[in-house]
Amino acid sequence: MLKTFNDKFAVLLTNVVGTMWCAYAFALLALISLPDALHGGTATTISWIAQTFLQLVLLSVIMVGQDVQSRKTELRASQDHETLMKEFEELKQIHADLHSLLESKAK
Repeated sequence: MLKTFNDKFAVLLTNVVGTMWCAYAFALLALISLPDALHGGTATTISWIAQTFLQLVLLSVIMVGQDVQSRKTELRASQDHETLMKEFEELKQIHADLHSLLESKAK
């Protein structure tokens, strides 16, 4: 039961964090501390960019990008499957035609 809850909770969080709206919210959250980072000097600003902004915002953006790529891959796989099934049916028909032709010549 706990595993089921954990799985559902993980999927829920993934669906929430993996949106551009979440990326925008994280960007706004990170920008709150930007003035302090700028006043702290170069090292503080670089640290803010790397540890705050990039980690918060890129997490969601990367998840969104992976979701888009995944959907495109699934669509491509589905189209490939349809094409292969059509070719398979054509090959079955060709095989049946050849089999009939060979049987008629054998008689």
